[in-house]
Amino acid sequence: MVLAVLLSTPLPGGAVEQQPVIGHRIDAVLGPEAGTLRATDTLTLPADTKQVVFLLHRGLEPRVVDGEAVLERIGRDGHFERFRLTPGAGDTVTLGYGGRIRHSLTSVREGMGRERQQLVGTIDADGVFLTGYTGWYPNVPGALNRMQLDVRLPPGWLAVSQGAGPERIGDDGARIRWTEEQPQDELYLIAARFKLYRQETPHGEAQAYLRLPDADLAARYLDATADYLARYSELIGEYPYVKFALVENFWETGYGMPSFTLLGSRVMRLPFILHSSYPHEILHNWWGNSVYVDYAAGNWAEGLTAYLSDHLNKALAGEGASYRRDQLKAYADYVRDGKDFPLTEFRGRHGSASQAIGYGKMLMTLHMLRVMLGDDTFRSGLRRFYHENRFRTADLDDLKFAFELASNRDLGDFFSDWTTRTGAAQLKLGDVQVEQAEGGGYRVAGSVYQVQSTPAFPMQVPVVVNSERGTARRVLASFDERAARFAAKLASAPARVAVDPQFETFRQLLPEESPASLSNLFGAEQGLMVLPAAAPAPQRRAYRNLAQAWQRGHSGWDIAVDDALDALPQDRAVWLFGWENAFADTVASQAPGLEIDADARQLTLEGTVHDDVSAALAVGDATRPIGWVAAATPAAVPGLARKLPHYGKYGYLTFSGDAPDNRVKGQWPPGDSALTQWLTDARPALEMPTPSTLVER
Repeated sequence: MVLAVLLSTPLPGGAVEQQPVIGHRIDAVLGPEAGTLRATDTLTLPADTKQVVFLLHRGLEPRVVDGEAVLERIGRDGHFERFRLTPGAGDTVTLGYGGRIRHSLTSVREGMGRERQQLVGTIDADGVFLTGYTGWYPNVPGALNRMQLDVRLPPGWLAVSQGAGPERIGDDGARIRWTEEQPQDELYLIAARFKLYRQETPHGEAQAYLRLPDADLAARYLDATADYLARYSELIGEYPYVKFALVENFWETGYGMPSFTLLGSRVMRLPFILHSSYPHEILHNWWGNSVYVDYAAGNWAEGLTAYLSDHLNKALAGEGASYRRDQLKAYADYVRDGKDFPLTEFRGRHGSASQAIGYGKMLMTLHMLRVMLGDDTFRSGLRRFYHENRFRTADLDDLKFAFELASNRDLGDFFSDWTTRTGAAQLKLGDVQVEQAEGGGYRVAGSVYQVQSTPAFPMQVPVVVNSERGTARRVLASFDERAARFAAKLASAPARVAVDPQFETFRQLLPEESPASLSNLFGAEQGLMVLPAAAPAPQRRAYRNLAQAWQRGHSGWDIAVDDALDALPQDRAVWLFGWENAFADTVASQAPGLEIDADARQLTLEGTVHDDVSAALAVGDATRPIGWVAAATPAAVPGLARKLPHYGKYGYLTFSGDAPDNRVKGQWPPGDSALTQWLTDARPALEMPTPSTLVER
């Protein structure tokens, strides 16, 4: 066979039943100080292979050292060189190659004030980072890989890869072996001066590789690993690898590789990471690192992983509704002005808009599917999808098929509309009627309408009806067309009807449901940043640097000084900087319970006084949000510039110190919207339905 050439990674799987598997037996020697790799790779090709094309990092100069084969250089693509290998007799060929791999970190902007660093690959004294995209081994696009990897490193260094290991081999124990027999979509090699910690669990070995010894930190991660491996093995199916490892990286990352995660030193020491990013990366070993993604047909794995990790943890803490509202608000704030695209076109996160779609919309689509099918059937669909697709490439059609088999239902329209169309539903409540029910009690009925300009989406919308005693009854309004009827019976008189009060559908939020937050500012295409003329010179310089950093890449944003303005513009977003800003009172007048004493540098939030703090607030609405950032010291401004874009869902925050460190964060309370109708003048305390969770609390 001739193996197809695809010039990007991650590499789509294509026709997965015919996806070839290449065996690699790699012997590698790394020279971190010089940035060098010397290696041999014995390739075991599929039977009857006539020719194979592979990619290798430029300058590695491959040659045939064993076996009958002809090797030709046929082109170059960026940092890759392309080679054609024509084997002779037999299916085994050994290639030798070597050279220097050392790339620098590059910055990728992901929105106002947000950027991350990425790396093609490097062999460096700080550490080794080599992936399939680096091209450190003969990488056959479209093929899967099995691996035995032996690595020789300087004394004190340790190598990490997927699969089983590390095993010291040879008479001197200087070589480190990693082995993985299950087909892999790419191969990794990480190395540094690590301290290794290990702990056995019922579902595989937990490992932690730290750059400095820290037994307490390692223990926290090893225990968390054991807990999450148990959770997901029970929910989805047995963990697919023999180990899971936390690996400390030498720049700030949150990468999930097969059987390990690569977290930056600062990131991994944040206390909330153990219950947010860490379970997310562990779960990727089910979704993405053992069931592989057909990227050409849409990356389903990020949304599914976020739903069963980030969302599930919030749901277990009783915060699932707030988390889902945040996803809807992120979509409203960031996905605008032609930035929308269907889920079938999501490849990976490259900014806030793509994250709101590929993560947020996908997880909300899965939640709607769960509402429609019920928890037991949804769990059955997850398990079937995993069982049928382990160590092969799957797409959204495979996901649909698994849930169709689990539910014995045709889900074609649901998946087609929610994955191939853009936009969200826009809902309206109407025709609410109350009547005495036969046999006593009351019957409440009404309609929910989809009023967006595009065709109706197939969906079931929860409607909650509360009685005058506060008790709640939850029913579903099922859409086939524009209107869906609902009805609920109550023992006592009804008090309120609310459409989707727990944010269980992918819909457009109404203004009352979406109070101002920093994301309204960070998602705005046009705006004005206003600097304080009265601030001391060091503070003015710091604010100007902040404004210029946030302005980069956003041509619709301008910078002005407050003493040059008679009034703030009414047609765009506004950032105000500084306690001394002449327009600071504009912020205080638009938020309940907020007072700003600029002279005393004092902030009062809901009766609590905050002294000597840095603060960030957002007020107004989505059409004209106003943000205010005030630093306690000039030294705190760079940290605010870096950190605030990651707090977009909050309406107010305070920080202390020069770092600065977050102290208070919160959201302005939402109010009743047109999706809520009161049926009585009284306002009793209301219960909400207790949501189920996919695992035990």
